[in-house]
This record gives sequence, C-alpha cells and structure tokens, in this order.
Amino acid sequence: MTRTRRRQVGAGLSALVAILLLVTAQHMRQAQVHRETLYVFGTLVEIEIRGEAPETARAATAAAGQLLQELHRDWHAWQPGGTLGALNAAIVQGRALRVDDRLAAVLRRGRDLSCASGGLFDPAIGRLVGLWGFHADMPPTGAPPERAEIAALLAARPRMTDLRLDGQTVRSTNPAVHLDLGGFAKGAALDMVAADLRARGIANAVLNAGGDVNVMGAHGDRPWRVAIRDPFVWGAVAAVSLAPGEVLYTSGNYERYFEHEGERFAHILDPRTGYPVRQIVSVSVLDTDGARADAAATALSVAGPRDWPRVAAAMGVSAVLMITESGALLATPDMAARLAPVGAELPAPLQIVPLPQAQPALACAGPGVGRQAAL
Repeated sequence: MTRTRRRQVGAGLSALVAILLLVTAQHMRQAQVHRETLYVFGTLVEIEIRGEAPETARAATAAAGQLLQELHRDWHAWQPGGTLGALNAAIVQGRALRVDDRLAAVLRRGRDLSCASGGLFDPAIGRLVGLWGFHADMPPTGAPPERAEIAALLAARPRMTDLRLDGQTVRSTNPAVHLDLGGFAKGAALDMVAADLRARGIANAVLNAGGDVNVMGAHGDRPWRVAIRDPFVWGAVAAVSLAPGEVLYTSGNYERYFEHEGERFAHILDPRTGYPVRQIVSVSVLDTDGARADAAATALSVAGPRDWPRVAAAMGVSAVLMITESGALLATPDMAARLAPVGAELPAPLQIVPLPQAQPALACAGPGVGRQAAL
C-alpha cells in the first residue's frame, strides 16, 4: 500500500470513527432520562425530561418544582399563608387586594373559562366546596350537608363574574364569593411549568399530575403515549398518542368521593344545584391548553350527557371522551380518531357525537370579561 493510500484509508477510518462517536453520543443523549416526583395540588406530579445532560435536567426540574410549590402555596384557598386565602378574606370584608401577576392572570383566565362554560365551571363556589368537605386532601366522611345549608349558599349566587380586576388589584361585588381554583389549577400550573421548561431549552418532557398530562417533544423515537383510566375496573379504556404541545386531562368521580347510606357523593359539584354531579363518571379532554382542558373536563361533567356537546363547542375544545354511569363511551369525531384500544378492543362500543357549530359567546357582566387572557 502506498503512503498516499495509507493516508486516505487513515483519514477514512478517522471520519468513520468520528461519525460513530457522534451517533453514539446522540443515542446516549436520547437515552438519558431524568425523573422527579413531588406532591402538590393534592396529587403526585411527575416530571420526566429526556435527552438532556444530567445537570441540565436537574436544574430544570428543580426550577419546575420550586415554581409548583410556589403556585401550590399562593393558590391554595384553604391553607394559611397563601395569596388566594388572603384574597378570600379581603372579599368577605369588602376590600380590594393587590395580588401578584400570576394569580391575576389565572383569575382572568378562570373568569373567561367560566363565562365560556355558561357558569358550569365556576371557581367562585369555594364555600360550597368547603360545605361538602371536598376542600381537604382526604375525602370527607359522614352525612352530606343539610339541604337548607346548600340552599343558603345558592341564594347568595357567588359567580366568577362578580370579580373585578384592575391590573393586579382584585375585588368582588359579592362577598359570598370564595375562590377555589381546584377545578383548573393543575392545568394552569402545568402550562406555566411547560413554558418555563421551553424557555430553558428543554425539548422533550412530560408533566404528569395524577394522570393529567402535558407533553413536550417526543418519547425518544416515538410520541408520548398516555392511557385513559377505566373508571369501573383496574386498567385503561384506551390510549392516546400525544403530539408535541398537546395535553390530556380527565375529570372523574371515581377517586374523590364519599358514601353515606349506600349513596355516593363525588367531588364535582353542579353550581346550579349545589349537589355532586351524577350520570357522568369520567370526561377526558385532548387539547393544547392545560387550563382550558382542565376546566372543560369539569364543565362537561356538569353539563351531562345531553348538553355537553354545546358546552364543548362554546369552550373551544373538540376532542372529548365521556363515560356515563352506564358505561357508555361518547366521543367527538376528533377524539374518536385518536383513541387506540389498550387490549383487543374498547370496553364498549364508541358512540360518535358531533359538536354543533360554536355560537358567539354571550357577554358576561363585568369589565373585561370574555376576553381571553394568556397565562
């Protein structure tokens, strides 16, 4: 072999080694997975980051954990020391309170979502939540509230539209308003965490708060695949492969409930009646907005098996799966196209329910209500 030929072969081997090292490094990077779990908003939240150097992933999850803890403290309606608790106290006293920009934004968003739902989602009914005992981490025990107590709270008519927001200053025209953000706090918080991760350059991650999921990027060489829990038996009804930036949120009456004299009372309350929702055991919403998906899952549970298509269209969500107490599976066309059986088939035939054309939203009372506010 000539000297020139040896140099050519050597150069080729060096290039091949460099390529192999690059490919190996890329595979190692893709295979790197960092997970952390913490308890906030009454549930376990798991953060998984893929494809980042360990120190980068640790710093990102540490920041995400700190943000979630801050939001949990500031948005908690029932524990002392939080901003929301201070705001509720101010409302009772007829005072205005200046809050931080994050809480002001989430209150505006909650008001808009409540308007879009026709009041079926309403974080202003915190006193009703407390009366039933669903404000604590553990489910209540004993008998349900007296009818007269429920009627008295309904007569006071607390609504999100009673809120008046002037920048970061919040007041209420109705002292009966007691804000409880549990119906969409997880979605709003995970949206904020996802935005923070993106700002830090994180490309592939999943945020899982008790089965409610926000995804970023992909799971290696495939999409993130998320199961929808079967509310009747241990297992899953179906699975959904989520595209980057999508979210999947479920509201159900199969976890937070109590029983009295053979009757089950679940935590999702109907603002119109003051009583827990019946007929619907689970609603899952696939969307690109965690706060909206979270709120819509609650509102559609309240709307019930007849009115939910109209409410879904009004709230701007198109991919919905509803499971009734009889086990019927009702799905919009957009959701039906995304569902994949976990086993051989779905546990029941899928009934396709088209959504009506969304009507223009009715104007809600109060300045600025009805305008979407970005988180």
